[in-house]
Amino acid sequence: MNLENMIHKNLLRWNEITSIHEKSAFYDVAQFKAGACTLKSIELEEVDDVKGKSLLHLQCHFGLDTLSWARLGARVTGIDLSDEAVTLAQSLNDELGLDARFICSDVYKTPAALNHEKFDVVFTSYGVLCWLADIEAWARIISDCLKPGGTFFIAEGHPVENILEWDNEALKVAYPYFDPEPIECSSETSYADRTTKVSNTDTYQWQHSLGSIVCALIDAGLTIESLKEYPFSSYEKYPGYMELCEDGWWRFKSKELNAPLLFSIKATKTK
Repeated sequence: MNLENMIHKNLLRWNEITSIHEKSAFYDVAQFKAGACTLKSIELEEVDDVKGKSLLHLQCHFGLDTLSWARLGARVTGIDLSDEAVTLAQSLNDELGLDARFICSDVYKTPAALNHEKFDVVFTSYGVLCWLADIEAWARIISDCLKPGGTFFIAEGHPVENILEWDNEALKVAYPYFDPEPIECSSETSYADRTTKVSNTDTYQWQHSLGSIVCALIDAGLTIESLKEYPFSSYEKYPGYMELCEDGWWRFKSKELNAPLLFSIKATKTK
């Protein structure tokens, strides 16, 4: 299957699960409408004050994090491949009386979709990189969208997390760490709702090593300010083997398991 068809398969999946996610306890749209902020401590601390700044959110899904940035005073634009997600995001924006802008676009076409507009901050997070075939082109897009002196920030599932699976009650390496080929995946449910079955079960994903992500950003002209790794996850990645802690992060129940589950990168464009 060629790349265009793979992306189309992924789009069908995301369009279908958008309505499932809207109703899920995982996203808890009702609480968000009541004023809850969906941003997590990592990005709030690292990105810091966004009041008055222009912020571009890549692969924003249906916009809860994007709208949370808007509530914090940023002038936000959300980009996503899924037209269903973008429609829902814009509807939420209008309902809540916020001033966000949402655009449906392939992430690689972002500069053209935005008429090469530049931003103070480019942000993306949690479950985005596995959908990208070309990490070098992604990094160039980020650089192209940033103003000189602008900040890029990503919080994301660690590449080590992506190669692990539970097998006979043990955590084992199930996928290669270095693999440029697409991985064909199949799941009857979504991470946000493991009870509702979907018809679009198949997707294509890509594994990117931490080194390839960092080098892509450097090669695109960004200066890495920080690279951090964390022993917790933003959701129950391994059901039954993790627990939700008071700080809102999911950790392994067993203290013997000490693998990186998240990472973050903060970078700046100096020119």
